[in-house]
Amino acid sequence: MRSGVIAQKVGMTRIFTDAGEHIPVTVLRLDNCQVVGQRTAEKNGYTAVQLGAGRTKVKRLTRAERGGFAVANVELKRKVAEFRVSPENMIDVGAEITADHFVEGQYVDVSGTSIGKGFAGGMKRHGFGGLRASHGVSINHRSVGSTGQCQDPGKVFKGKKMAGHMGDVSVTTQNLRVVKTDAERGLIMIRGAVPGAKGGWVLLRDAVKRVLPDGAPKPGAFRKATGDEKPAKEAKPEAGEAPAAETQSAETAEGGDKA
Repeated sequence: MRSGVIAQKVGMTRIFTDAGEHIPVTVLRLDNCQVVGQRTAEKNGYTAVQLGAGRTKVKRLTRAERGGFAVANVELKRKVAEFRVSPENMIDVGAEITADHFVEGQYVDVSGTSIGKGFAGGMKRHGFGGLRASHGVSINHRSVGSTGQCQDPGKVFKGKKMAGHMGDVSVTTQNLRVVKTDAERGLIMIRGAVPGAKGGWVLLRDAVKRVLPDGAPKPGAFRKATGDEKPAKEAKPEAGEAPAAETQSAETAEGGDKA
């Protein structure tokens, strides 16, 4: 079991094949998707990797979240998610997963939050056919009709399909094919539509109902941390040590006196 990725939905477009066939695709972008934590069987009872993607401000995070990013020595992340992995596919903290983590032609499962539709009637929400267009129906053509029985049981059962809030729920679409990947720009192109609006975050995993291709990298395709990343919290200067800006000013002033 490999790790998934956190991607941001850019939009939809199409790709032309050599035979002239056009394929509708959804473009997903990996925005600095890094490993920010690990879950081990000895400490947590299961094995998983915690990923973070995007960038955010310090004021939008709690103190505990800022402390976790500081321990991992990574930038503050906007979106965080966990992915269960097998022990041999664990990835080091700080590694950045690239788009070639998935290979062309393989199938993936995409999870996201669907677009909210607000309050919707039974026909739009559940696909009801509505009442008759004539023959005694008066201004109730789009109503749901009967919702229960008479005195016995004298109530509407829970879970009855009726009008209500539509959309804005977690949705998973399975068995979507990866058409193309661009590791340099961090783009993954998926055939068809994926849940969510433009700019929304989605979770991309290997399809559970398909066999993983032989060319898929294990434990994954990633760039190891080089140590040049900006930490989540800058270290304060020790006692008696002047900040970098003041030291530079002092050197400039000394050079001016010598001149």
